[in-house]
Amino acid sequence: MSETAEWPLWEVFVQAKEGAAHQHAGSVRAADRELALQHARDTYARRPPVFSLWVVPSEAIVASAGRDREELFDPADDKVYRHPQFYRVPRGVRGP
Repeated sequence: MSETAEWPLWEVFVQAKEGAAHQHAGSVRAADRELALQHARDTYARRPPVFSLWVVPSEAIVASAGRDREELFDPADDKVYRHPQFYRVPRGVRGP
């Protein structure tokens, strides 16, 4: 087994231009965050234009599970307080 297989896994997010959202590009293994950033640059920023890179330890990312879908993403149809007719539009604000 290689030494790098024991290194922590880092998720890489790439921003193509200033003001754009960062997009997940992939993963790298590295001993620390500086090395992870260098690996991310070498792997994901060689050809496409890149404005910014983020590297995040994979263990720091929390994700929902498919079994939680109904509970977490329940449609808001039964939550009438979310409908706009329950809010007053302040004076001076134009509608759509």
